[in-house]
Amino acid sequence: MKAVITVVGKDMVGILAKVSGKCAEYNANVIEVTQSVLQDMFAMVMLVDISKLSVDMADFADVLAKEGQAMGLSIHAMHEDIFNSMHRI
Repeated sequence: MKAVITVVGKDMVGILAKVSGKCAEYNANVIEVTQSVLQDMFAMVMLVDISKLSVDMADFADVLAKEGQAMGLSIHAMHEDIFNSMHRI
């Protein structure tokens, strides 16, 4: 099972470290990361393995969203199946 995490906001030091740290804390293994900085805007997409997640996926998504709010970022996490369904034509 996998999840997609997106992060968008003003660039600052430590974004990747904070998000990957939360993933490690809840046993979500980071598989792939892509990120870009456009002027002062940061955008990142992570693919994580959630097969050993220590909490419910909804709770994990809430933890990441709250971390994002604390940092002034938008962080969304969704199950890979939902992500794929939303982007299927």
